[in-house]
Amino acid sequence: MYKQLIRPILFSFSPESIHKFTLTLLKIAGKIPGKTAIVKSLFAVKSPKLEREIFGIKFPNPVGLAAGLDKDAEAFEMLGALGFGFVEIGTVTPKGQKGNPKPRLFRIKADEGLINRMGFNNLGVEEAVKHIKKRSKNLILGGNIGKNTLTPNEKANDDYNLCFNELYDYVDYFTVNVSCPNITNLHELQDKDALLSLLSDLTQIRATKKIRKPILLKLSPDLNFNQIDDTLEIIKQTGLDGVVATNTSLSRDNLLTPTPLIESIGRGGLSGKPIKERSTEIIRYIAKKTDGKLPIIGVGGIMTAEDAIEKLNAGAHLIQIYTGFIYEGPGLIRAINKKILIA
Repeated sequence: MYKQLIRPILFSFSPESIHKFTLTLLKIAGKIPGKTAIVKSLFAVKSPKLEREIFGIKFPNPVGLAAGLDKDAEAFEMLGALGFGFVEIGTVTPKGQKGNPKPRLFRIKADEGLINRMGFNNLGVEEAVKHIKKRSKNLILGGNIGKNTLTPNEKANDDYNLCFNELYDYVDYFTVNVSCPNITNLHELQDKDALLSLLSDLTQIRATKKIRKPILLKLSPDLNFNQIDDTLEIIKQTGLDGVVATNTSLSRDNLLTPTPLIESIGRGGLSGKPIKERSTEIIRYIAKKTDGKLPIIGVGGIMTAEDAIEKLNAGAHLIQIYTGFIYEGPGLIRAINKKILIA
């Protein structure tokens, strides 16, 4: 029903306008008494066989929603009711910011992908905290944190530290985003010295807290294996709890969409089916390099239940979807969980 009836209607509008409209509907629906329970009964798949305990958290199922869809934590309760085992909000920055100029979100239907250059548009960490203060404890919530665009890299740690402190009491785990391709020079924070400094700061702050919460690092699919090796060494050094593999890509290789159209879209992070293989390749490499001991959240190009199983077989402990959710609808979550039960 979604692909035949609902998606054609949604796709007749611009990607960002329909994104905002859909989030607003979900937010309103979440406030209607009993609505969340009804949605759960339609979409959620419950079974002890789906449960996973990773970095000290017990997940009801391994299928999560990646950051980027609910940036300001406005509709996470209803999104969770669609069957997700966990939802990641953000990327959240200290101050609210508009992000990059519009248009900045593009569908490439022939490739089942998206290209975005949103630029960490969000209302700021204070607004996010307001929205999640009264959240249901039954929903596992991750906080994806970043820096403001105007913050120079030499002061980036301050932004990450602030978001980390502000969100600490309200989310279950953190994802450190230094790999988004849509913030000028953000990729420089992936360099060894900068990354070591940032992650050391965050783990030192965590050491002062009463409750230890997991910290994960989101990796770029554009890193080479030597860079991944360096990153894994820093993760080991700082005592990070895992990785999210992977973010969006600057690559435009082997696309079916005509080159002139891709060139007219311009710069931005590519997600969806085109990055599936690279994401899986990185997951498999990290799992092998760490003997499967480093928790991995696999994300990138999961468009079918079979794609999800491929990520899990490659070494992912949990998975996240985003573009697949846009193209396939909420039925994809249910299909993945059912496939896991019989895999």
